[in-house]
Amino acid sequence: MVTNLPAEAKAKWIKVMEAKTPEEKIRALEDFLSSVPKHKGTEKLRLWATRRLAELRDEIEERRKKKTGRGAVFFVEKEGDVQVVVLGPPNTGKSMLVNKLTGARTVIADYPFSTTQPVPGMLKYEDIYIQLIDTPPLSRGSGLINKIIGLARNADGLLIVLDATRDIIADFEELRGLLEDSGVVLSKPLGRVVIEAYRSGRQGIRFTLMGKLLNATLDDVRRLLEEYRIHNAHVKIYGEVTLDDVEQALFENTTYKPSVVFVNKVDLVSGVDEVVKVLGEKSGLPVIAGSAFTGLGLNKVGEALFTQLELIRVYTKSPNTDPSSKPLVLRKGATIRDVAESIHRDFVKNFVYAKVWGKSVHYPGERVGLEHVVEDGDIVEIHIRG
Repeated sequence: MVTNLPAEAKAKWIKVMEAKTPEEKIRALEDFLSSVPKHKGTEKLRLWATRRLAELRDEIEERRKKKTGRGAVFFVEKEGDVQVVVLGPPNTGKSMLVNKLTGARTVIADYPFSTTQPVPGMLKYEDIYIQLIDTPPLSRGSGLINKIIGLARNADGLLIVLDATRDIIADFEELRGLLEDSGVVLSKPLGRVVIEAYRSGRQGIRFTLMGKLLNATLDDVRRLLEEYRIHNAHVKIYGEVTLDDVEQALFENTTYKPSVVFVNKVDLVSGVDEVVKVLGEKSGLPVIAGSAFTGLGLNKVGEALFTQLELIRVYTKSPNTDPSSKPLVLRKGATIRDVAESIHRDFVKNFVYAKVWGKSVHYPGERVGLEHVVEDGDIVEIHIRG
């Protein structure tokens, strides 16, 4: 077990998972933290729990401000199909970039820290909508670090903006370090586990395997989850993972955020292509060289985010009708069950079969079950009882 937790701490973690409100989560998390032994194996977990407490307290304060109408609210409700937070050091041109991509009324100025509150805007890419959130600069010493990283943790992905007139390698490494210190990683792990636990229902433990378990069986995973009183969950396994990785995923102390880098202001410097290439190799991320001022590279942002976030579009239809023009936007690895739940929760309970047209089936209109994995562009027709 990665964290070497005693039985008392595991029991208290169950209370954290069961907590519904931020206030309940704070009380449960404080109680859990008091039972976690202090040793090297739990350092990261304790650090994450402490920072999570700070984020929850900020969330309560934000809700209080919103309710009373006093003070500026930092939290941004998700709209559109996915939410992407735009991060960067001071004065990189984030606000102009978001303005040019979405038309949002961001604060554009030639001095640092001109943005003090998050500003949302909507980027349309083909037939999906990506909500971009402009944020204050992310830098050490800023009193807004916890709030900005809280936004990043809650988002579906990140758009990192760097300034080509500066040392983009050093700036990227500094920003990556700030995020990793708070448990947000930009590099896609070789293996990762996503656990979607359900409070009620009779789905049991189900798995979507896009990789393999190295030292355990699916029954071992079921037994582990049952130790934490998780009896209804969807476990998604990507790449090669161990049973320790599965347990670590329960704590969410490290979260992977798919990211795209936009190197801004390339119109102001020469010879930047080689540095951009090096940054791409070092970071392992897609890097777009462009200029918010001239518009260079802006047409590449939507496609890069769509690909990096591993999104797929599924078009639903009723029998003898045309497919919907607005797709369901899901993540790669989604199943017919996910499609059905996105339409209505009763669709799973009353499910009979689905017919699928697209890349995921052998022939048009093939009948499939709930665990069939869909692909981008699939058309799905679900048949239910009654």
